Amino acid sequence: MRVLAGSLFTFLLAIVFTLVVRRLARNNGIVAKPRPDRWHQEPTALCGGVAIFLAFVIGCLLFAPSVPGHRLILLGGTLLFLMGFVDDLIQIRPPVKLVIQVSVAAVVVFIGRRLPWTDYQAINIAITIFFLVGITNALNLLDNMDGLAGGVSLIACEFLMITLLLNGQTSQALLPALLGGAVLGFLLFNFNPASIFMGDCGSMFLGFALSMMALLSENDRTRNLSAVVLTPVLILLIPIFDTCLVTVARRLSGRSVSQGGRDHASHRLVALGLSERRAVWLLYSLAIISGVSALLMRGLQAQVLFWLIPVVGLIILFLGLYLGRVHVYADGKHATGNTILKSLEMFTYKRRVFEIMLDVTLISLAYYGAYLLRFDGGLTEAQIGVFFYSLPLVIAVQMLLFLLAGVYRGLWHFMSLEDLLVYAKAIFWGALACAGIIVALYRWQQTPPAVLVLYPLLLFVLMSASRFSFRLFRAFVNDQIQKRPDARPILIYGANDDSVFLLRQILNNPEHHFHPIGFVDDDFRITGKSLAGYRIYARSEVTELIQAQGVKEVLVASSNVPERNLRSLRQQGLTLKRIGIRIEAEPEFAVPRTGAVG
Repeated sequence: MRVLAGSLFTFLLAIVFTLVVRRLARNNGIVAKPRPDRWHQEPTALCGGVAIFLAFVIGCLLFAPSVPGHRLILLGGTLLFLMGFVDDLIQIRPPVKLVIQVSVAAVVVFIGRRLPWTDYQAINIAITIFFLVGITNALNLLDNMDGLAGGVSLIACEFLMITLLLNGQTSQALLPALLGGAVLGFLLFNFNPASIFMGDCGSMFLGFALSMMALLSENDRTRNLSAVVLTPVLILLIPIFDTCLVTVARRLSGRSVSQGGRDHASHRLVALGLSERRAVWLLYSLAIISGVSALLMRGLQAQVLFWLIPVVGLIILFLGLYLGRVHVYADGKHATGNTILKSLEMFTYKRRVFEIMLDVTLISLAYYGAYLLRFDGGLTEAQIGVFFYSLPLVIAVQMLLFLLAGVYRGLWHFMSLEDLLVYAKAIFWGALACAGIIVALYRWQQTPPAVLVLYPLLLFVLMSASRFSFRLFRAFVNDQIQKRPDARPILIYGANDDSVFLLRQILNNPEHHFHPIGFVDDDFRITGKSLAGYRIYARSEVTELIQAQGVKEVLVASSNVPERNLRSLRQQGLTLKRIGIRIEAEPEFAVPRTGAVG
């Protein structure tokens, strides 16, 4: 009850403070003016972080005066808030800000708060300082689009509160609840279209407060180390991911990491065709998924986490590579739209070394996953010994079969069913060879048949998912683009191969802003069915679609459709456009004859 009352109090207090700060900022000219490297287009009030800070401080003094750890949060948070406030007014140089952040983090560690991730105090101190400074700057970098930093911070607060409650730390759970209420009150005015920004004073304070609250967990430290490490990292995954993406992209493009720009994850999603609101909501969704994952992983055994951690890491890696391909730099400097991948290609001999390293990882994960499934997530020392002893043999045999089967000849961007068949054959023969050798060495007593059956199935799933990852990301983004209000609803005439080809081109080129409703065909035998996931409509249903969906255009994929078949569609006021591909011979040029000169 106290948690609910405290969060409600800071929520209402933040609303009042935000209204006051917005008016004062506007009256005194404290506004963020539009700049080429910034996202907003109109002058917007700054220093909204003052409202968050004051609401949280007052909430702590009234509701949590004796909660352990709150004084450290208030002390360090106040120092970074003041630094951010000065930076909003007169601009502090990045090295100066970094020194202050490190100093504050070091004081926190000196007083006694640190991450117990290793058995060595010196390493724990370094990790804690890096964690505090890193999350503080990550939130600062994430404040690049209306409502993004505030919304992600709110989600992180809720999951930190749940984590502390699950630990039995009910008094400490009040702190993220108070902060979450303050952020929510400010977010009402910061969500798109924002009328006020939190500024550096807000983002610096939020980043430090969240990272400090992640250090409050004590009961969880008696559990397995993997859960202790994963919980704060997953809860704060979105700011960490965005910081890593921006840092790598800017370094590879020859830009300063501290330089502002429209190259964050949110900007890249918008560049792909999503609206600003959809991009923010998508990142909210990912923050919720990562937070739920952190809660679910708390109860898992360490051996299972050792499999899940690399899988989650690979998903994040592929998402980063996909977003890294997006063209965001307009000055022409390394603006190929492929900066990260091209740099990766140069380092890995045109991606083949990367693919080989990836497959070695996937083989290891599949083989280990087969053992986990067979033995219900718990392996004895003898089983672990057999796994590690036989793993190099499995990798060697499987990779050799991949090479012989031609796995490394294809291109990921053009994956097809034929490529999957190649993978299936290589995996089947490789698994069969591995099974024969392992059984000959260990017999059936130490190597259960289920492991040798589960291994190729898991490997096929992991390889297919990795190869199709870019297409899956693109399909998801395209699905979001089709829902944009500026996407024009269209019908495709005909239900055949040409029409499916046209549909694919529309989905793969979101800049056209088409929203396919479905196909229309005259063949009554196929109307009502689906093609490529879209319904095939009869001609008689077009009038209803015009009224219900606002369809105004019909694309005709074939140039051989008789005009009489299209006449009725024109009579209903629809605009018809023929889309076709023609193969034309190159014109012959006269070649001058040459002869001997006498």
